[in-house]
Amino acid sequence: MTRSEELFARAQAVIPGGVSSPVRAFKAVGGSPLFVARAEGARFWDEDGRPFIDYVGSWGPMILGHAQPAVVEAVRAAASRGTSYGAPCAGEVELAERVVRHVPSIEKLRFVSSGTEATMSALRVARGFTGRRKILKFDGCYHGHADSLLVAAGSGVATLGIPGSPGVPEATVGDTLVAPFNDVSAVEAAVAAHGRDLAAIIVEPVCGNMGTVAPGPGYLQALREISRANGTLLVFDEVMTGFRVALGGAQGAYGVRPDMTCLGKIVGGGLPAAAYGGRAHVMAVVAPDGPVYQAGTLSGNPLAMAAGVAMLDLLARPGTYEALEAASARLEAGLRQSARAASCTVTLNRVASMLTVFFCAGPVTDYATAKASDTKRFARFFHAMLERGVYLPPAQYEAAFVSLAHGEAEIDATVAAAREAFEAAA
Repeated sequence: MTRSEELFARAQAVIPGGVSSPVRAFKAVGGSPLFVARAEGARFWDEDGRPFIDYVGSWGPMILGHAQPAVVEAVRAAASRGTSYGAPCAGEVELAERVVRHVPSIEKLRFVSSGTEATMSALRVARGFTGRRKILKFDGCYHGHADSLLVAAGSGVATLGIPGSPGVPEATVGDTLVAPFNDVSAVEAAVAAHGRDLAAIIVEPVCGNMGTVAPGPGYLQALREISRANGTLLVFDEVMTGFRVALGGAQGAYGVRPDMTCLGKIVGGGLPAAAYGGRAHVMAVVAPDGPVYQAGTLSGNPLAMAAGVAMLDLLARPGTYEALEAASARLEAGLRQSARAASCTVTLNRVASMLTVFFCAGPVTDYATAKASDTKRFARFFHAMLERGVYLPPAQYEAAFVSLAHGEAEIDATVAAAREAFEAAA
């Protein structure tokens, strides 16, 4: 028995499923999860001392690589001054100023501790600002585990939400509408039917939770026009894309300014932190300035703020995103070549440094087409890559992430492993 298997057996006795977040349990691919002992650069080492090239990167925030020295030093220095205050600190002002400088739509923001907290709070603000009840989300877009967002997608143009998890009352999601991603007509139909009570449209501008799926040409612009005409707030969930697809997030890359934005993962430099923000007059409804209440003892935690400042300062250096694009493009090209050499039919979607290999003929443009993927073939591919020292997201419907620490050696080793792994999956 490996050390990871021993730890997993112990964990299952005291933690539901043996993990603190479901995807980590390897249920989608089979087998036992790896327990990580340490990480540095583009790699981590499991509890048995085996190295793996990591394309999960804590699900996105490790854009500089693991244990980046400047970020680690910032956290160490902050920790020496105390780990939590429950009071304002200079770090949150400094980080907020950087976020406002880089993200086009944000004039004011509030720090929180998780992406779920950010999206939940943003929608509360949208309802408080508009005086409306309903929200529209998209099939396959995940916005955290708040009750109103755990909705199973319905069929047809747009449906009233039904609970997607036991424990969520139907009344809680009764005001949640669901429509297919990349379908403008479905949004128009939803607005026509419910527009007078539609507070917000929330969307991942680039999907990462059905695997990587890009918005179609003009799609985000259409959401902006439809929401503005209806007096509905457009909320971009950039928990995954913020500072990853561009310094200004997906909204900067696609030139669309939402009314509100949710950030996470990278904003805290890999520590537990997130934020929601938007136009100043929208954020004016947030307490203590306004009546919409939201609070958190760990919001603006000094360690996370220090890590976020260090991270954003490094990302803002000239040439950063060009280097990240070059590494990501090299990986994409190599994976495509490896799949062709193995006569393995796949669809590879990439947006900047996010990518997914779908085991289907494609194209993959929404959740319905993503679900056409052969998850058994993906599982074989995943384990074949794992055996060759490459760690991918342990589920077909997740994005992989390239970091600045992935150099040519790591990319080329990944491509070489993929040649054999595609043969195993074909």
